[in-house]
Amino acid sequence: MSNQKHLWAPWKMDYLKNKKQDSQKIFSDFINENNDKENLILHRANHCYVIMNYYPYNYGHLMVIPYKEVDKFEDIDDKVLSEIMSVSKKVMKILRSSFNCDGFNFGANVGEGSGASIPSHLHFHIVPRWKNDTTFMPVIGNTKVMAQTLHDTYEQLLKLFKDEL
Repeated sequence: MSNQKHLWAPWKMDYLKNKKQDSQKIFSDFINENNDKENLILHRANHCYVIMNYYPYNYGHLMVIPYKEVDKFEDIDDKVLSEIMSVSKKVMKILRSSFNCDGFNFGANVGEGSGASIPSHLHFHIVPRWKNDTTFMPVIGNTKVMAQTLHDTYEQLLKLFKDEL
């Protein structure tokens, strides 16, 4: 008899099913749709947009995505990169004031060899972090505890994005 405990995470099945589908154009599809709430898009700028990560590493995990699909960092136009950095700065300010986070993981997985799940469309992750956010759950249980649903977080952030951006 095993002493192994089970922590049910039924939302994970959506991730696994979507991984099997052709998700390579998911970001391109979103920008042409008029379903920002359904797609969890918080802000549209001239050259990029901010979207919540459907499978977040942490509460408030957002992505900044250029409209133009590029797969190499060196292919991003300078004015697009400048806007991405400016928007990212504002996003961090909103997250820091709203969620009282102590820091961020900020960056991109560039190319399939880096672990990019959608290697054909470079995007930037902004993951809020707190001093004590690494508890025993991820280490022992290989599980992350999320404090709020994606849609509740979306509604909370949307108000702030409308005021700040």
